[in-house]
Amino acid sequence: MTKTLQSALLENKVIVISGVGPALGRTLALRCAEAGADLVLAARTQSRLDEVAKEVTDLGRRAVTVSTDITDDASAAHLLAATTDAYGRVDGLINNAFTVPSMKPFARTDFQHIRDAIELTVLGALRLTQLFTPALAESKGAVVNVNSMVLRHSQERYGSYKLAKSALLAMSQSLATELGPQGIRVNSVAPGYIWGDTLKKYFEHQAEKFGITVEQIYEHTAANSDLKRLPTTEEIADAVIFLASPMASAITGQCIDVNCGEFHH
Repeated sequence: MTKTLQSALLENKVIVISGVGPALGRTLALRCAEAGADLVLAARTQSRLDEVAKEVTDLGRRAVTVSTDITDDASAAHLLAATTDAYGRVDGLINNAFTVPSMKPFARTDFQHIRDAIELTVLGALRLTQLFTPALAESKGAVVNVNSMVLRHSQERYGSYKLAKSALLAMSQSLATELGPQGIRVNSVAPGYIWGDTLKKYFEHQAEKFGITVEQIYEHTAANSDLKRLPTTEEIADAVIFLASPMASAITGQCIDVNCGEFHH
């Protein structure tokens, strides 16, 4: 995406991002700012929010931080109130909250872990979407839910993660139908492996464990994709920004896979 085009995609839009962490959440915030948006950043850790907000303001855009637990009704309502007080409007909601999956077979997966994952991944996104619906209806805005490539396979140990993400996709499609008459679009992005600091650190750990190089692990992993590489954090963020922007004004109820062709859908 060219710099000129990207810098105009979200010009003067107000975008709310939940799950602002050190990886995709941070990149989403910075790429949205580069695309011209003012932001509301939500996560549980205030210090992390403050760090990302400083980077956003250094880019010349506004950033309001709100320490938020999206599994809690009062905390989520406070996020809406803070957003309204700061900007008076909302053009886009990006649901990016994430929890580490159990990575155990269903036979050994604790039910409470599954409940917690659904509470955050699915009901948390639904809670925010419900709260922000009136504001998004006024602006004819968009919701983008960050999903996962886990939708496309049934590999061992990913069962509880796939369960939660599949529910998120089904919810997104239903919301697209329900909210469409109000002019609100609801879409999803399903990343594959994301080549960024988090995955690099994991590959470094694996390389040390098995006595091989990070490059060998990368090549082995990327070999399953058509492009023989892994998508970057920035490339995932750009797909989200596209769906949140007016360029996707006729797109709703869809899920864009960003995995360099590892899976076809």
